[in-house]
Amino acid sequence: MMSMTFGVSSSVTLLFDFWDVHGPAGMVLSVFVVFLLTVFYEVLKMWRVWLGRSSKLAQPESVYAPPPPCRTDSSSVLDSSPSESSLTPIESNPTTTNTRNSWLLHGIQTLLHILQVTLGYMLMLCVMSYNTWIFLGVIMGSVLGYFISFPLLGHI
Repeated sequence: MMSMTFGVSSSVTLLFDFWDVHGPAGMVLSVFVVFLLTVFYEVLKMWRVWLGRSSKLAQPESVYAPPPPCRTDSSSVLDSSPSESSLTPIESNPTTTNTRNSWLLHGIQTLLHILQVTLGYMLMLCVMSYNTWIFLGVIMGSVLGYFISFPLLGHI
């Protein structure tokens, strides 16, 4: 039965039977690989946020007319309430390329989401090996990935 407490060992099996680590050199390489996967996970999260923000900037304006301005003291309540005319669509011809681009962007976002969730669960399973070195590799990778990618988000 597998131990359910953290231990410091250079022998561990990660994710698959073929990723069986025996010795310090294999452990260092495994921690490095897990570290890089975690950095990629954090960068992937920020990339998805960036794509979401850029897609919102590319979206067309609402097809409905804006509501009338707020009432002043001299106007009546009926003048300031939304009417049927404010809910009628503005005449516009939606382009098929814009729709196609939005579907393409949605498809890319979906694939990136699948990749992010899969990678996140794989990293969780690495941590659940209860190896202290692997755990530290995941934590340090998350710290470095966040440190690198978060400031880039502010420049978008």
